[in-house]
Amino acid sequence: MLAYTYLDKGKFELMEKPVPVLRSSRDAIVRVTLGSICTSDLHIRHGSVPRAVPGVTVGHEMVGVVEQTGEDVTAVKPGDRVVVNVETFCGECFFCRRGYVNNCTDPDGGWALGCRIDGGQAEFVRVPYADQGLTKIPDSVTDEQALFVGDVLATGFWAARISDISEDDTVLIIGAGPTGICTLLCVMLKRPRCIVVCEKSPERAAFVMEHYPDVIVTGPEDCSAVVLENSLHGGADVVLEVAGTDETFRMAWECARPNATVTVVALYDSPQVLPLPQMYGKNLTFKTGGVDGCDCREILQLIEEGRIDTLPLVTHRFPLDRIEEAYRIFENRLDGVIKVAVEPICSSGN
Repeated sequence: MLAYTYLDKGKFELMEKPVPVLRSSRDAIVRVTLGSICTSDLHIRHGSVPRAVPGVTVGHEMVGVVEQTGEDVTAVKPGDRVVVNVETFCGECFFCRRGYVNNCTDPDGGWALGCRIDGGQAEFVRVPYADQGLTKIPDSVTDEQALFVGDVLATGFWAARISDISEDDTVLIIGAGPTGICTLLCVMLKRPRCIVVCEKSPERAAFVMEHYPDVIVTGPEDCSAVVLENSLHGGADVVLEVAGTDETFRMAWECARPNATVTVVALYDSPQVLPLPQMYGKNLTFKTGGVDGCDCREILQLIEEGRIDTLPLVTHRFPLDRIEEAYRIFENRLDGVIKVAVEPICSSGN
């Protein structure tokens, strides 16, 4: 099968690999019908993910059809259309039982697919702990509607959930890339008093204004003033930092009111510093970490009910044998790209 593979820092290559086989009674083999490219894939290419294993097939955002299951898999069966979860988790350890599945203590726990074990920018993928890692897609939901459920949409849902947003809040979201927009969709479910989105790209700012007209959109240069104008207590009650730069990290805590919550969703290429003397007295609560992707069933239900719609995010489609071009467009933000759907040649999704 064709598989897009991480070879070394700065080098990915589309190559032939064997079709994966079951290794455990709790595994499933999934035929990928639709995948996508995530910014985290770019972090691997840039060498910013030390745990990434050279030789691994990349990709952790996908849907597909179950082809084969181990004897202990009970939640799915061959023929089921499924979302593949970005997280691998056993469901039994201390962290899994508390919903902190990103910290599963299994050797393959947490973000493993496309990082430490072969992922889904390929024609087939092996999913460990399939009962936890696969969620059946409702018949009325298409593959494209479900494509982001297991990763970028799960990230937005998790970020909104842990931020404890109330209907009285002014919420600032920094960054309107794919994760930022998915975070916005999930924040909107909380019905806060005001949502401000900060984005420096004119194309992405225009995308938000076109599709979400009730949201206030600003650039970095005016962000602080816009937040102050639209908040009741001297700053945002909740800030979600989704852009991942030194400047946006600083902006996040500067735009927060005293005793606010700052949720760091972004993955950074370099360490960030908390200037505690300057922050003294703001009494901020920071929430950080990788997504705990354990809400896929609820997210699919919300999609089925029409309460979440990510279809506008799919701006480009490519077959797997043109994935290099897809990466070039996505990484360089060309042609108004938000998200790319990648379709393996052997597949025929809904």
